[in-house]
Amino acid sequence: MIEVIWGRPGRLRRSVKFVNNTTTTSLFGGIKDILRSLRHRNYRLFFMGQGVSLIGTWMQSVAMSWLAYRMTNSPLFLGIIAFSGQAPIFFLAPFAGVIADRINRHHIIIATQVAAMAQALVLALLVFTGHVAEWHLIAMSVVIGLINAFEIPTRQAFVYELVDSPENLPNAIALNSFIFNGARLIGPSLAGLIIYLVGEGPCFLINAVSYLAVLIALLMMRLKKKTKLSHAGPVLSGLKEGLVYAWNAKPIRMILLLLNFFSLIGMTYPVLMPIFAKDILGGGPQTLGFLLAAIGIGALIGAVYLASRKSLHGLDKIIVIGISAFGTGMIAFSFSTLLWVSLILVMLAGSGLMVLMASINTLLQTVVEDDKRGRVMSLYTMSFFGMATLGSLAAGSAATHIGAPNTLLISGLLSVGAAAIFLKQIPELRRHIHPIYAQKGILPQVAAGLGSTAQLTLETKD
Repeated sequence: MIEVIWGRPGRLRRSVKFVNNTTTTSLFGGIKDILRSLRHRNYRLFFMGQGVSLIGTWMQSVAMSWLAYRMTNSPLFLGIIAFSGQAPIFFLAPFAGVIADRINRHHIIIATQVAAMAQALVLALLVFTGHVAEWHLIAMSVVIGLINAFEIPTRQAFVYELVDSPENLPNAIALNSFIFNGARLIGPSLAGLIIYLVGEGPCFLINAVSYLAVLIALLMMRLKKKTKLSHAGPVLSGLKEGLVYAWNAKPIRMILLLLNFFSLIGMTYPVLMPIFAKDILGGGPQTLGFLLAAIGIGALIGAVYLASRKSLHGLDKIIVIGISAFGTGMIAFSFSTLLWVSLILVMLAGSGLMVLMASINTLLQTVVEDDKRGRVMSLYTMSFFGMATLGSLAAGSAATHIGAPNTLLISGLLSVGAAAIFLKQIPELRRHIHPIYAQKGILPQVAAGLGSTAQLTLETKD
């Protein structure tokens, strides 16, 4: 804004004062806050590489679901495919967490990216040659599940090494969710278009090529040499140590129990989306792409909100809001037969899901001890993906008997019920988390009392 200053009456003093535009400053300051983790070179490389690779991952996910349903026209087979890809995570992720606490996480991630690239190439070859069969899809799902069992918990723990400063960890986790869901916005839309034009094969090939981006980024990183986080010894003893630690740490136990239940009853929607796209909404692969893209848009909105937060204060209540939004969206979506209404409702559900998962991830990573980080994040992975294994199989079976809409209706109702139960547990959760934050120096200051003792707040100003 320009301010003109007047002199004597009838005479304009030629003095112009430039006044700072606070709105513009606030806008750019807000963007800088949202992207603050990108100041770290290693995280910036990871962010860009993952951004490209995840687009390919989502394209393959859509192509796999559509190919499976096109070949069999069976909701149960969709559940079997999802089960095949998630079961290895359930059984192997805890062991992978032990390994992630013992050896170089950077090397583990590079190895898993190479293996995933090979899996995508095999799928592309099978489809292009016309030799793909149902058992191939199951086998390839198992292979990617084995790879993800080691990659996902290691990657979750690896983010902590990339930002160099614990205060930026929540922002980095939110930005991870941003690129994941940004890819969800782009990948399914591209996949739907490509499947419509030329079939599923190119989607698998594009995914294979996309892994080059993250591999290049990983190889360009300059990481500090770190001592081993965990003493060598039998893997089973390391696993037992991690399980005992997670169970005895009440905040971790409470959060993981919630996540297990939600993943079992709430993560049923991906396996049913092809049914809604084709049978309920009367569309094709492009309709499936639109639905998944709408989920991604909602998730992006949630990710931007979380990335803009400067404090950990209130994440527990945000978890409740996230579950409630997801459940409400799924309940309403189960009744919808109009595409535009369905897109709005899955957008709401996607926003709630992203906020829920990123908040849970942040709380776990900020309360866990460094030498147990890999194992706790493997339990997070097992809870999220592994329990969804059973949920996907049950959803496919339930949809066969009671229909996909009724299956999602039940899922949404149970999700809202879980939110109500967790809301009552928040005071107890805070009583255990606040002292941990104070000990780690995460809390900026000590504030009001809790009962007769000092209560530690999570921020000085919201």
